[in-house]
Amino acid sequence: MDRVFPPDLSRVGSLAPVVVDAQGRTLSVLPAAGGVWRVETTASDVPPHLIDLLIAAEDARFAWHPGIDPVALARASLQWVRAGRVVSGGSTLSMQAARLLEPRPRTLRSKLIEMARALQLEARYGKAGVLRIWLTLAPMGGNLEGVRAGALAWFGREARNLDPAQSALLVAIPRRPEALRPDRHPAAARVARDRTLLVRAAGAEGISAADRALLAAVVPSARQPMPGLAPHLSREAAREGASRTTLDASLQRALEGLLERAREGLPGRVSTAAIIADLHTREIRALVGGAWGEEARAGALDLTQAVRSPGSAMKPLLYALAFEDGVARPDSLLDDAPMRFGAYAPENFDHGFTGRVTAAEALRKSLNMPAVLLLDRIGPLRFATAMKRAGAIPRLPPGAEATLPLALGGAGVTLREVVGVTAMLGDAGRAAPLRWRADDAAPAPAPPVLAPRAAAQVAAILTRGFPGGGPSGVAWKTGTSWGGRDSWAVGFDAGHVVGVWVGRPDGSPIVAETGGATGTQLALPLLARSFALLPAAPRAQPLVMARAGAVRNLAVAELGDRLRLVFPAPGASISDGPVTLRAAGGQRPLTFLVDGQPLDATPARRDTAWIPQGPGHYRVTVLDAAGASATAAIRVH
Repeated sequence: MDRVFPPDLSRVGSLAPVVVDAQGRTLSVLPAAGGVWRVETTASDVPPHLIDLLIAAEDARFAWHPGIDPVALARASLQWVRAGRVVSGGSTLSMQAARLLEPRPRTLRSKLIEMARALQLEARYGKAGVLRIWLTLAPMGGNLEGVRAGALAWFGREARNLDPAQSALLVAIPRRPEALRPDRHPAAARVARDRTLLVRAAGAEGISAADRALLAAVVPSARQPMPGLAPHLSREAAREGASRTTLDASLQRALEGLLERAREGLPGRVSTAAIIADLHTREIRALVGGAWGEEARAGALDLTQAVRSPGSAMKPLLYALAFEDGVARPDSLLDDAPMRFGAYAPENFDHGFTGRVTAAEALRKSLNMPAVLLLDRIGPLRFATAMKRAGAIPRLPPGAEATLPLALGGAGVTLREVVGVTAMLGDAGRAAPLRWRADDAAPAPAPPVLAPRAAAQVAAILTRGFPGGGPSGVAWKTGTSWGGRDSWAVGFDAGHVVGVWVGRPDGSPIVAETGGATGTQLALPLLARSFALLPAAPRAQPLVMARAGAVRNLAVAELGDRLRLVFPAPGASISDGPVTLRAAGGQRPLTFLVDGQPLDATPARRDTAWIPQGPGHYRVTVLDAAGASATAAIRVH
């Protein structure tokens, strides 16, 4: 019979997702199907005195009966005969659990079914299983079910932190959940709570005189909001069936408060998004996807995943590639002057030009012409490939190819991707994806996308104070997309990487309403305040060495000097047509070969031109004067 008529566990299996941080602290509770707040609760989730109160008030012989209590049933039957009506039901906790699983009209037939189910539940799941069902499904008024949901809604705390008076109220409410709702019937709720406390005091020794003083405790008059930290990431976790994240609840709460206050001073429909992650593990510690709950700001959208133009926020990667390829050094002089590249004539944000500047100064000032000059030298395809390898897929218009505007934000990326690329610059050129699932294993170490020396040089250039004051030792960069639509600020110190975006979710410009919608004006102050939320990080050794001009003494310098083929990358798929092969490291002169045949090349250069003979698979090799080699198998389409 047990196999033919198994209990229906669908209700206890339809639970509200609970998302927690890295320490197991609750971030968000999301409603179960049907909008019910039904949170799984076991005996280990509640204080021992709640179990004592429950058993004393509802089922004093719970520990020894098999699911039905003959003594209680006999007493209930005798009371019924004498009074001519039901005085007590004689239900055990096991019978109540059966009724909660399969609600039925209160008839004699239903009572008999409940008795059979109670025996079945005890045999199948034992006392702990019965308690789990009751603690999870007990009605707590309205759309609340279970002790954890009741504790969160009525007291704003986890069930394990309930005091005896609070526990007594949650034990009492399920007897008549609508009539004992404390927000609607506080007097009745208080009487029921006090009776439960007194029953426990008379029947066991768990409540002391101090506990009985809790009878004077105030009954809650309103429901508390359910935990709702990290609403965007929590819903992403629920969709993916994950519950434990890498977030830090305290840092998440602080970042949400920071951005909420900042939005008060922004024009209508302007939103904010931010990410804080561990620089080395890439674990996300806090993420704000937007203005949750604000429909005018499209608060339901996770703007950390919105594809937007990064403006100048990707220039640090471009300069690092230029340093790695040897086409420039931090002290190289570049021209910031009017220049045309075919039909393309870039200009600076202020429409002016500075003249000759060092590469370091051009990067710090975010000058556009020097960046385009460098991209012209290293090649847009090389830059686009490096972005992809770093985890930032450049989204171009359909049919478009990577061209020089890529230097100034001419391809769409997401905030998560920009933060990942920025972390790579602070982590010796090592690329790794951002992670938020605590149960995921760390990705296997991957070869650096950048030479560590080039990454350290860029880090040293960008490490400076914030204009309005803030933490020291932070390398930062801003970005502004065309028309002031997107304002960016990203940065890293020795321990964390942070990214901030400010803009309208619909992509409309905001410059006319703010008097300026640049990354420096809108996003950078928020970046500084975000770093102020973090504990002071010790200065990273690569940053200290780079700032002292001793980059060649880095522990990873040997890796930066080895011969390697930087374009095309192994496994690359490139378009048919002229290609510039580029190498880095090694001892010159270099020799380039395709399928074993040497190409004409200038001995002192680290690049050479190659025209493929047509679509197909090729093997590109570079040799240096010491006999070292690097090879990449590629496809031309």
